[in-house]
Amino acid sequence: MEGCGVRVVSRRLFRASAPSMEPHVMAVSNLDLFSNLVQLSMVCVYPKPKPSGAGDTFQGIVATFETHLPAYLNYFFPLAGRILVDPISGLPEIHCYNQGAELIVADAGVELQALDWGLTEGSVRAIMVPYAAEVALSVQLVSFSCGGFAVVWATNNLIGDGNVMVMMVRMWSELVRTGSISEDGVPNHDRSVFRPRERPWYGPAVAKMFTRWEQEQEVNALTVEESFVERLYYVEARDIAMLRGKSGGTRVQALSAYLWKLLAGMVAKSKLLSEGEKRCRMIWWVDGRRRLRLSPSLRNYVGCVTAYALGEAAAATVLSAPLAGVADMVREAITAVDYEELYQQMVDYMEVHKPGRYYEAATVGLGGATLGQTYWSSFPNDSDFGFGQAGLAMPVHGCLGRMCMGLMCIAAKPGDPETFILSAYVWRRMAAALDSDEQGIFKPLTAEYLGL
Repeated sequence: MEGCGVRVVSRRLFRASAPSMEPHVMAVSNLDLFSNLVQLSMVCVYPKPKPSGAGDTFQGIVATFETHLPAYLNYFFPLAGRILVDPISGLPEIHCYNQGAELIVADAGVELQALDWGLTEGSVRAIMVPYAAEVALSVQLVSFSCGGFAVVWATNNLIGDGNVMVMMVRMWSELVRTGSISEDGVPNHDRSVFRPRERPWYGPAVAKMFTRWEQEQEVNALTVEESFVERLYYVEARDIAMLRGKSGGTRVQALSAYLWKLLAGMVAKSKLLSEGEKRCRMIWWVDGRRRLRLSPSLRNYVGCVTAYALGEAAAATVLSAPLAGVADMVREAITAVDYEELYQQMVDYMEVHKPGRYYEAATVGLGGATLGQTYWSSFPNDSDFGFGQAGLAMPVHGCLGRMCMGLMCIAAKPGDPETFILSAYVWRRMAAALDSDEQGIFKPLTAEYLGL
């Protein structure tokens, strides 16, 4: 038995099949170094496939991966490698010697409906099998007694950001259904596009954005474990439309404004803060692929192209403003950034400071309460590799360590992009606020809702 009751049936390595793939060591970019070697997974959960042939059985699903994984790795050759740290430079690098991606076949021994989908630990984390830190890709196929199954795409944040995770699933689906990946969709592994200037330079604003993370700065583990919980929620399309009608802008901005108000309400009620200290922060991770002049060369880029924007305000200001006003604050915080200069300064900052672990300063959790958000709903997703769309396609971050910020990850429901599924790592008090929200927007995720 491994993981949380999941029985591993087999664990094998599959290598890229093309003889033209040249072994090499891939240096990562300075932007990748902000990822801090955190394991990251995309969990896709599928209901029992509709009967149409022998390939609909779980054995047929396993056979599909066994057949197509070598060809898939020809496109994603680094995923067949290993993540190691150079003993001289102290920097991580990817050894692309075709050591093989891992394919795990496992049995959950229960029906999908038996999982507690409202709790991350009771559902998506419960079906994940631990894998070695150096493994670049661990594909985990988990069967359920109801005939449903899950595919866990487990990798490391050093390999790529959220856009890359969704890309991996989408291109797998295309390869299996058509036999190849279209020329426009071929992954781009050239990480040399992000280079430091000859004389690296960054301004005081960027210097304040990041901090070196030392163990003595970490909050003790018991405090973190008692303070934070993980939840899964779904937000119906009609509720998002309602928020958007009140706030204007995009669906994500409308939801973000509403969450900022909930956070402000918690801070305003704090008994440990004076009125002047009752401030709260929101941070949004932004994909630079569409915002940089490099955009043509970043198409299907495999790597990290993520920066963050920060919004901070007094809790009273957020609470007194109408939802449309808070949505304006969200848009202003995100759009006021000169991303061309920000990304270049981030590259230069890391050039000066590497090696070492550097985090977004706001995520440490010191000072004002901070809620971070990531938006996986904006990435084009396709989880149908011949057995229908997944009922759930949700990113699962590795352990956030002892940082004391909240984190909300927004994903679109497969086949229903107007509906959101939220993964929440939040304070217990905020989880209670989400559960008791008078608008009833945040509903605990259920198997019935997912069609499982």
